[in-house]
Amino acid sequence: QVQLVESGGGSVQPGGSLTLSCVTSGFTLDAYAIGWFHQAPGKEREGVSCIASPPGRPYYSDSVKGRFTISKDNAKNTVYLEMNSLKPDDTGVYYCARSPAPFCTDPTHWGQGTQVTVSS
Repeated sequence: QVQLVESGGGSVQPGGSLTLSCVTSGFTLDAYAIGWFHQAPGKEREGVSCIASPPGRPYYSDSVKGRFTISKDNAKNTVYLEMNSLKPDDTGVYYCARSPAPFCTDPTHWGQGTQVTVSS
């Protein structure tokens, strides 16, 4: 059974940092692209970062480029999203999702999401 479970969300002040984790199971992590998606309150979900399969240059949306870093640990079946210099606009639910290789288009499996709140 394919599963993706996010964790690591929380409340931080602007300028703070968080690292999200996406623990996967039921499939070989290297065989799929894994993306992180952000849904702000009242807005549609949008992709913020992707690690393709096979891994190449990671994708970052313009809104997070230079602040967020995606990485993965195949031994732990986990994909991470390190978020630095957080802004109030980064508030929302973050989801990880699995897509058929090579890129993070048309995800087929989603995690339940983890809430991030950036506020002073």
